[in-house]
Amino acid sequence: MKNIFTPVLALLLWAGTVSAQVPVMSSYPSASAVLFLDFDGHTVSGTSWNMTGPIFCAPSGLDTAQIRTVFNRVAEDYRPFNINITNDSAKYLAAPVDKRMRVILTPTYQWYGNAGGVAFVTSFIWGDDTPCFVFTSLLNYNVKNIAEAAAHEAGHTLGLYHQASYDANCVKTTDYNPGTGTGEIGWAPIMGVGYYRNLTLWNDGPNSFGCTNYQSDLSVITTNNGFGFRTDDFANTFAGATQVSFSNNLFTINGVVEQSTDGDLFRFTQPSYGRFQLNAIPYNVGTGNAGSNLDMQVTLYNNAQTQISVYNPGTLLSSLVDTLLAAGTYYIRVEGKGNIYAPNYASLGSYALEGSYAVAVPLPLRQLTLQGQLNGDRHQFSWIIDADEAVTSQVLEVSTDGRQFAPVSQSANADRSYNYKPWASGSLQYRLNVVFDNGRQYYSNIVTLRNNSEGGRPKIIGNLTESSQITITSPGAFDYQVHDFNGRVLVRGMLANGINTVNIPGMRNGMYLVRFHKDGQQWTERIVRQ
Repeated sequence: MKNIFTPVLALLLWAGTVSAQVPVMSSYPSASAVLFLDFDGHTVSGTSWNMTGPIFCAPSGLDTAQIRTVFNRVAEDYRPFNINITNDSAKYLAAPVDKRMRVILTPTYQWYGNAGGVAFVTSFIWGDDTPCFVFTSLLNYNVKNIAEAAAHEAGHTLGLYHQASYDANCVKTTDYNPGTGTGEIGWAPIMGVGYYRNLTLWNDGPNSFGCTNYQSDLSVITTNNGFGFRTDDFANTFAGATQVSFSNNLFTINGVVEQSTDGDLFRFTQPSYGRFQLNAIPYNVGTGNAGSNLDMQVTLYNNAQTQISVYNPGTLLSSLVDTLLAAGTYYIRVEGKGNIYAPNYASLGSYALEGSYAVAVPLPLRQLTLQGQLNGDRHQFSWIIDADEAVTSQVLEVSTDGRQFAPVSQSANADRSYNYKPWASGSLQYRLNVVFDNGRQYYSNIVTLRNNSEGGRPKIIGNLTESSQITITSPGAFDYQVHDFNGRVLVRGMLANGINTVNIPGMRNGMYLVRFHKDGQQWTERIVRQ
């Protein structure tokens, strides 16, 4: 029996077509298996679809820029596999008949009905050129939705059923798992409904035939269709680490994380003490890493292969390393990870690394090391400063995303420890910001600790300030007001989820009250401007 599966019901209908000079593109030309994205229109005959005669499919109605975007999104979805995504009909016709699929992107839907697309399950290996369809007009010519539908329908032809959702009682709530979360890391399965999330991935979850009927998308794709994963491009061992060299103090690397066990390792030598920066960027088609399939984690090691730090911003798919290193050899490991929304299962895809080195004036200290550990519900820190210069300021700073740091506490210059109960859940990254009496400022290594508290209301990060600015972390949208002790409101507004910086005009030295409001509840905290 041949099973037909369609994605989510169609969106808005918009009539019209746009002619385009389609560029020829291939994602992996050496692969024998081919997924052909046909934007040019096609007449379908002699297949299982043709119960009432030929089907005359019009061209997609997309312009050149839209075609490129759809192609690049679908190519990235299939990047880990040994398959060529192409819009070149010659590549399709040259492929083995049982290792190819034509995906027809067309506004011609009337022969079938209202759906984003349609496919026969397992038809990739039938060997009779039965295509699958994506109906561009019923998807309102939206390139994000068209690309999601194309990857989804092609997935059906490779043997995949829908990734469904069930409640705690094993009752199906929807055939199409909608995923969860918002923003850059909001996630959904490709075989669910990915229209409304930025990060769409293959998944290992219950399919539409039952809550215990788990479907490992990666396993089905790579074991049932005559192709597997791509060959690993970079070794994942220290001994096999790829040597990269600075040219004009820069280097660039392009790679692919093909499997969840893959961790590409690179080795570089920094010629002298200086600032090392690394931008680790997953492949994307636009702002917010749109179209990415890889949530990147970068780990930095010294020459003894001892871990220096892990870089994985919680709310971003990209990562940033910005640190001071002594002369010597270092290692970088690149891998895909999950996040608070997405599982670790299929964070796979291509990436680019951009490394740079800048000479810095030697440190006026021999050691600046921060150590941290969990102590019940508190985060406990100690640090070592070995320097000839005197410390004039030391501030422990925290970040939820590895980019924006805010002060936790300014310790006395002689202090070398601190502990507190953190204000937010999840992984928090800490560093020590130290200023010496010669005016130079330095940062310690970064320490990552996890806090499992819920953090159900806003918190001020540090109740002492030397400026007219405070930093507040909030678990959601809360109204706030800042009052002086005479009751005068200096500033009011609404907090967003995450770290918020609030500027307070007219603030002088003294004590102030910060009031938070939400759903009839009110909380008050005090701050002191020194």
